[in-house]
Amino acid sequence: MKKEPLIIFSGLCSLNFTASEGLIQTTSHNCWTVFAPLLANVMCCPQLDATLTIILGNASEETGLLALNRTQSKHCLLDLERILLGKGASSQLRSICSLYSSNLTVSSCPVIEVDEFESVECCEKACQNAILDAATNITLKASEPLTDNSVRISDCKNIVHRWLATKLELSQAKETLRGLANCKINRACPLVFPDMRDISGNCSNGVSSQTGCCGAMDSYVSHLQKQALITNLQALDCATSLGTKLQKLNITKNVFNVCRISLKDFSLQESGCLLPSLPSDAIFDQDSGISFTCDLNDNIPAPCPSSSSSQSSASTCKTPVRIPALPAAASSQPGVTRLVIFVLSVVLVILLS
Repeated sequence: MKKEPLIIFSGLCSLNFTASEGLIQTTSHNCWTVFAPLLANVMCCPQLDATLTIILGNASEETGLLALNRTQSKHCLLDLERILLGKGASSQLRSICSLYSSNLTVSSCPVIEVDEFESVECCEKACQNAILDAATNITLKASEPLTDNSVRISDCKNIVHRWLATKLELSQAKETLRGLANCKINRACPLVFPDMRDISGNCSNGVSSQTGCCGAMDSYVSHLQKQALITNLQALDCATSLGTKLQKLNITKNVFNVCRISLKDFSLQESGCLLPSLPSDAIFDQDSGISFTCDLNDNIPAPCPSSSSSQSSASTCKTPVRIPALPAAASSQPGVTRLVIFVLSVVLVILLS
């Protein structure tokens, strides 16, 4: 195994990174150099956020504080970046994950002391509603009102997450935080949809030319595939979003069915790979490198883009698409995710961009 480079620390950060070495190693794999931008939304950034949250939570057991001051936060973030870079992570994590030193501070939340925090909230089960309630109640302690109180609630949720991390075992804390992140991730499509004029020109009038329409659809979907690896539920959201756009263009024919567009067509890789909706991590192997676990349910047809009841039976969708919200572990396997195959895809993406 390649020897990691010597890391020179600032000497001005009080956080114990050694105690979270396993978490940091997992983060470096999830944020591996060329893969980080492609895995940012579903794997890299959620894991990086969970790691920071747990490290800050653990530190509070000694300091009694759930946040760093501005000076320390800058040095600690730099130190963590140096560690991750030395383990093979991308050097662009700040921009990829919108990470700032202020993420380690109290931001606008009025409570950072553990004792004061626990006097506001009793121990509740780890669920989104309890966390939101806790963050909202803490926000009420602020003496200075904000124009947008949602900002302060969001900042306080970060503090709640750090406190929660101190109440759970390390693996449980990671699983809980990643699970909370995935609840948010799976609610929306992360892809950017380019102009659809080619589809509009080739797929209107009841798809007069199937070859022309499907050629336009394939070309369009290929642009979407270059953007990122996404989860199965995100793919469902993306297909629904694209279907809505097709409806607005008055394309009533089920072009997904005509052109055989599947959910996996919305994710990166020629062979198609949808990540499970449950939290997952990149896998590092000395022989094969970095690989990912793909969901075997990724051949599900994209949902019908037209729901108009006035259309003929040939152009409407009668059977709803169902995809498991939480795929069983047995439904996933490393599959066609070997490093060699994936790197070829990455090179193609870069060349065709």
